[in-house]
Amino acid sequence: MGLLEGKTALVFGLANKNSIAWGVTQAFHREGATLGVSYAGEILKRRVDPLAESVGCDFVEECDVSKDEDIAAVVEKAAERFGKIDILVHSIGFANRDELKGPFYNTSREGFHLAMDISVYSFVALARAFQPLMNPGGAMLTMTYHGSTKVIPNYNVMGVAKAALEASTRYLASDLGPQGVRVNAISAGPIRTLAAAGVGGFKSLYKLFAEMSPMRENVTIEDVANTAVFLGSNLSARTTGEVLYVDSGYSIMGVPNVSEK
Repeated sequence: MGLLEGKTALVFGLANKNSIAWGVTQAFHREGATLGVSYAGEILKRRVDPLAESVGCDFVEECDVSKDEDIAAVVEKAAERFGKIDILVHSIGFANRDELKGPFYNTSREGFHLAMDISVYSFVALARAFQPLMNPGGAMLTMTYHGSTKVIPNYNVMGVAKAALEASTRYLASDLGPQGVRVNAISAGPIRTLAAAGVGGFKSLYKLFAEMSPMRENVTIEDVANTAVFLGSNLSARTTGEVLYVDSGYSIMGVPNVSEK
C-alpha cells in the first residue's frame, strides 16, 4: 500500500518532463494518490497532456495563477470531480529574464511586481481558494531555493520572492493549522528546469554546486519528489511551517572545502 493511498493531490506548475512538478506527480502516482495537474498556458498543453496521460491523470487544467477567476474555475472543477482534496502542490515561479542578470538594483518596478505576483502571491491565492476543499490532515507544499537567505549571483528578484514565499509559508501554516492542514516548503538545490534556464550563469552555478556540497552530488527532481511524498503523507503529521532542504548539504557550507595538494 502506497504512502498516499486514498489521498487526492493537485499539482500546479507542470511544464515538461524536467519540471519538479513532474517529479512530484510521478512520485505521488507511485504512492497511490489520485491526481490532478495544472499548467500555465496553452503553449505547454502539448507537453503536459502526454505526461498526465502516462500516469492515468485525466484532470488536466490550464490556470493563469495571476487571475483569481482562473483559480476559481479550477477550484469549481476540482470540487465537482473530487469533492475534497488532501494535498496541494505549488511549484510555480517566474521573473522576466532581464531581471535575472546583472545588479539587483536594476530590478524594474514592473518586474518586481510580476515576480512577487506569480512566485509568491499565487501560493497565497491558491491556499485561500482551496482551503474550503482541504480535508483535515491535508498538506500544502511549495518550492523554494537557498537564494531566499543567501545571495546567489543573478538570482536577484527571485531570491527576494523566495524569501517572501517562505514567510508566506509560515503565516499560512499558522492560519491553516487549526483546521488540521500543514503548510511546508522544500528548498531544492539547483536543477535543470525550464525556470532555471533563465538565470544568468546557471550552468556554472550548477557545476559549482556539486563541487561544494558535502555529498558532491547534484539534486534530481526525484529527490525533491520523495521529500514531497513525505510532506504529503501521514508521516509528517506534526510538521508544518518548515523549509526542508534537499540540496546535498550545500546550504550548511560557508566556504568550499579546498583540499591541499
